[in-house]
Parts: sequence; C-alpha cells; structure tokens
Amino acid sequence: MKTVRVWDLPTRLFHWLLVVAIVAAYITGDQGGNWLIWHGRIGIFIVGLITFRLVWGLVGSTYARFATFVRGPQTIRAYLQGRWQGLGHNPLGALSVLGLLALVGLQAASGLFSNNDDTGYAGFLAGLISSDLSSQITGLHKKIIDGLLILIGLHLAAIFFYTRIKKEKLIKPMITGNTESATGEPARGGGWVALVVALLLAFAAMWAVSGAWLPAPPPPPPASSAPAW
Repeated sequence: MKTVRVWDLPTRLFHWLLVVAIVAAYITGDQGGNWLIWHGRIGIFIVGLITFRLVWGLVGSTYARFATFVRGPQTIRAYLQGRWQGLGHNPLGALSVLGLLALVGLQAASGLFSNNDDTGYAGFLAGLISSDLSSQITGLHKKIIDGLLILIGLHLAAIFFYTRIKKEKLIKPMITGNTESATGEPARGGGWVALVVALLLAFAAMWAVSGAWLPAPPPPPPASSAPAW
C-alpha cells in the first residue's frame, strides 16, 4: 500500500464549503424574516460553488473530472458484483454526486425567482417574471428541500455504511486529499490556469444571478403635500 493523492485542494474546498453553505441556507430559510436577506446571499454563493464544480469537472485533476467517475450501467453492474476497483468516486457514489449537484443547483436557481408574501422579500431575479409564475416557483422551491434532505440523508447513510461496515476511508481523504492504494495513480492536471478559469466563471455566474446588471427600480412618487388651508 502506498499513499496516493486522489482529491485536489479545490475539490476538497468545494465539498466542505458546499456543506457549510447548505446548512446555513437551511437555517436562514427556516428562520425567515430578515434572515431571508442572508438566505438569498448564500444562494448566490451556492450558484458560484455549483458553477465552479461543473467547470472543474471538465478541467480539474484526474479524479475530479466527470469523464473519470461518471460511468455507464455496465460499470455499475460490475461494481455491484464486486468486480470494480478504482480510486475516487465509485460508480454508485458518482450517481449520488450528480444527483446532489443537480438538486442543489435547481434549489438555488428556483430561489432566485421566488418570493415571500409574508415579508415582501423576493429573489434577485424575481422581477424578470410575473408574480404568478414567481409564486409557482416559490412552491417548487419549498418542495425541493424535502427531496434534497432525503438525498443528503442517503448520502450520509452511505458514508456510514462504507466507513463502518466496509471499512473504507472516505472522510479522511476528503480532508487530507490522500488515500492508501496498492495500484492507484496520483491525480494529475487541474493546474493554476484551470483554477483561474473555473474561479472566473464562478464569479461571473454569481454576478449574473445577483441581478446587478438589472436597471434600478424607479423611485417612488413624491408624497402629495397637504393643502395650505
């Protein structure tokens, strides 16, 4: 057995920042009121994280790339039969990663167009659509959280199963970046140029969804003055 670098630093930072952001978004959304302002800001941050991960899945290091860990049904069947060996996400773990990215991305995107009638708070892009459509998206935004919590629960259960039952180390490599393997090759690629490109696209996505490019709303009409008599 030898120590092999499997997870690069950007992948590890993305993972733990997304964990913190999801927890913070859930808490601020549940509190409501003025906390919804921070809830929206966290949503923008999550959009940036998801954008970064999608780009990094194309230009990042070996085991962070979708081409490495997204596999077809034959590979999944081989894994279930105990005939698959490799580093990084296993074929079932890859499905979990894709599901989480899709659902978290959909949750963040729907929040951009949602509204809250109780507080008057609206998503950063809610003004681009009608109020009726915004209300429908708000309902979808509230429903997605249930599916997301179920998927997160399954993800945590899978981690517990692999670490406790199968004695596979999953958490430590996501902290240190290293794992133990007899035949695996260390991750390659994902240099500074790729990192800068991914970060620039992530910041561009955050700016776009913040609505900073939208024209400022017109000022309210002046209050009418009272008659002199």
